[in-house]
Amino acid sequence: MIHSTLPRPARRTRARRASRILLALSAMAALIGVDLPDAAAGPPLGVTAWALPGATTDRVGALFAGSRDGGHHCTAAVVHSEEGDVIATAAHCLESPSTTVFAPGYRDGKAPYGFWRITAAYIAPGWTDGQDPDDDVAFATVAPVDGGRTGGVEDLVGGFPVAAEQPDDARVTVIGYPRTLEAPVRCANTTDLLSATQRRIGCPDLTGGTSGSPWLVKGALAGVLGGYEGGGSVPEISYSAVLGAQAVELYREARS
Repeated sequence: MIHSTLPRPARRTRARRASRILLALSAMAALIGVDLPDAAAGPPLGVTAWALPGATTDRVGALFAGSRDGGHHCTAAVVHSEEGDVIATAAHCLESPSTTVFAPGYRDGKAPYGFWRITAAYIAPGWTDGQDPDDDVAFATVAPVDGGRTGGVEDLVGGFPVAAEQPDDARVTVIGYPRTLEAPVRCANTTDLLSATQRRIGCPDLTGGTSGSPWLVKGALAGVLGGYEGGGSVPEISYSAVLGAQAVELYREARS
């Protein structure tokens, strides 16, 4: 049976090492007055850089727990649904769904598409009962915090399709929000399997806060950063649970 209730607190934290490469890139860009590569142009494989605003990046947002003044702690992304109100993230990012808010396109302290509260969380019992890393995937429905908007978040930014079946060596783009930064970063690389249920990618500086980041294959969500070791014990190697039948069923429940 699949639970759509609020899970008990159970989060595995990601490494919190400072993002030295990103800070160096930021300083260099400021000195010479240019922008870093965006998601369209793309840096070389295995290089982490700023993700500039655009149709793809704006579907990704920061998750805030409790007061927004406390800073963001995870990442989530809008996925396609009939009502346009579904996001995907890691299960361990939803310790307290009732007080968690989502800000798509968040950048430099501003939420251009507003803040969205979670109205229901869809998490597999393998996570809620035993924190199984293979079930560290969650979907949730959201609604505007202020109640002043009509329509769903997907009407504003679009939504990623969900693609569960991917080859072992799929090329993945990860977009997420390190806790110490106020703008998203992105990295693309070829992945491989740690096991039949866990996929991994080599990308530097995906530090704490990037848990829940979408793993995109040809514009479709094929996973979220999480799973084994809570997504990874070092910032250079990250993981995602392979999307299987359980995750697909969660998605179907959330979007119906």
